[in-house]
Order: sequence, then C-alpha cells, then structure tokens
Amino acid sequence: MKKQLTLWILIILIFSSCATSKNQSARVEKGMASYYANKFNGRKTASGEKYHHNQMTAAHRTLPFGTIVQIKNLNNGKTVKVRINDRGPFVRGRIIDLSKKAARQLDMIREGVVPVEIRY
Repeated sequence: MKKQLTLWILIILIFSSCATSKNQSARVEKGMASYYANKFNGRKTASGEKYHHNQMTAAHRTLPFGTIVQIKNLNNGKTVKVRINDRGPFVRGRIIDLSKKAARQLDMIREGVVPVEIRY
C-alpha cells in the first residue's frame, strides 16, 4: 500500500512539473534600443569579456550574463538573437544597447535609436 501511494505521488509530481515548464511563456519588454559607438570596440564589458562590434552581443540592466534574447525592430519587423554580456544602457528610456553587427542586421544604423521588443 505504501509503495503504491509513493508511486502515485511520484507520477503526479512528474506530470505537474512537465505542465509547468510547458506553460511558461517568454517574457517580453518593449522600449528603445541603441547601439554601441565605435570607441567602445575592444573595451572590457561588465562581464569581463571584451566588446567586439562584430559579435552578436548586447547590454541590458538586469538580465543575467549569457542570456540569449531575441530583439525585434518594431519599425521594420526584422529580428536578431544576441547574448547579454554587459550592463546598460544608462540613458533614460532605453532598454538595450546592441553591438554594431546586431544593429546592422536590424537595419537601425541610420536611425541610431529604434523601438524594439525583447523576448527572453
């Protein structure tokens, strides 16, 4: 009897944990994105690695280093995936700073600052 009860509890826990993980939705932020100026190329980021303008990286105020996020340019619908490796931006109203490569792929170089949606 005790083995059957233990088995049923184990089965319930397994199925309930599966249901929880499948129902988790992506978190979304909307705001303005900018990109790093050329002068920051080669400088150390908050994570300790060097910033390289030809990599797909970004700065976010709170997301853990290494988090992969999808960025969507709300002006044109283009998307990219970047890895968080720095802190910032520290300009009011902006939610992410992108590497120049990511900004180029989002076609935002000319504008400099664009509205985006971040999914993680």
